[in-house]
Amino acid sequence: MELRRVQRTSGGTFFVCLPKEWATRSGLDRSSVVSLSETADSRLIIDAKYNAEKAPQVVVIKPSSLLDREIVGKYLLGYDIIRVEAKDRMSTEERELIKQASSRLIGLEIIEEDYSKIVMQCLLEPSAFPPDKILQREHSIASSMHRDAVTALVEGDVHLAKNVVARDNEVNRLYFLLVRILRTVIRNPGLSEKLGILPIDCLDYRLAASLVEAIGDQSVQVAELAAKLKDAKVAKELTQLLLRLHRVAFEAHETALKALFARDIALAEAVRKEGKSVSSLYGEVEASVQTQYVGVAPQVLAAASSISRIYDHSLDIADLVMPKMG
Repeated sequence: MELRRVQRTSGGTFFVCLPKEWATRSGLDRSSVVSLSETADSRLIIDAKYNAEKAPQVVVIKPSSLLDREIVGKYLLGYDIIRVEAKDRMSTEERELIKQASSRLIGLEIIEEDYSKIVMQCLLEPSAFPPDKILQREHSIASSMHRDAVTALVEGDVHLAKNVVARDNEVNRLYFLLVRILRTVIRNPGLSEKLGILPIDCLDYRLAASLVEAIGDQSVQVAELAAKLKDAKVAKELTQLLLRLHRVAFEAHETALKALFARDIALAEAVRKEGKSVSSLYGEVEASVQTQYVGVAPQVLAAASSISRIYDHSLDIADLVMPKMG
């Protein structure tokens, strides 16, 4: 950090000198034009290259056993072009791994391929993807997964259960996209202004997105248990208890997201107040499941546990809610 004293001319104009080293590195000279933009928290951003076309960020990686994880990692870090280059011919397995990884990432397309390399480019314009809209979409899918997973469980609908599992891929894709956008926002104050999100809020969005993804994962577990149960009979009393537990947990994450976007402390507190109901209903499920056929009881109890964890994730989202600044 470098401190500069603000000065004032006799005519009332305020001015401050720019650091010489920075001006030289930026190619500035007498009569050069820089842009000044004010952020929402009253900071001024001086940009010497406001009219220069941004050069794409390129990274080169080598095929390895962790190739798919490396591709995802570079995508999350905001690289525009990801080149996978082998020393010799790339194997069929490596090519398939690359294509699977790129299909999991929104906007990442293969633009070049030959015997020893595959080049992928992210074709997204970050300013077109407001983080709140991505989070809302991610939650909408996870919410429908939760509802349908429980429906599949109590109705023995294996087809619906498999559909829930398939939808988890889209939740993951949106989560990865949101992380990429948030990292870009943190590095680019101008984009922060354009999208209407402060860099300081990015951590809360990242945590909320992770918790929404966890709700999707728990819904998948319920769906997988439903598929295992198939046509197994679950007592009506136990089914009703599961549905009551589901309704409380479902309403909790719906309310938590509303509270987060509205920064409504009262709504967030309403989620916390449902904790006793969740604990009580889970205890009733535990007691009731003892009367079930031994082949059904473990799956039902595991499903109830996953629904209870969904409430826990909802509470964690509610805990992110901060009051609106004055």
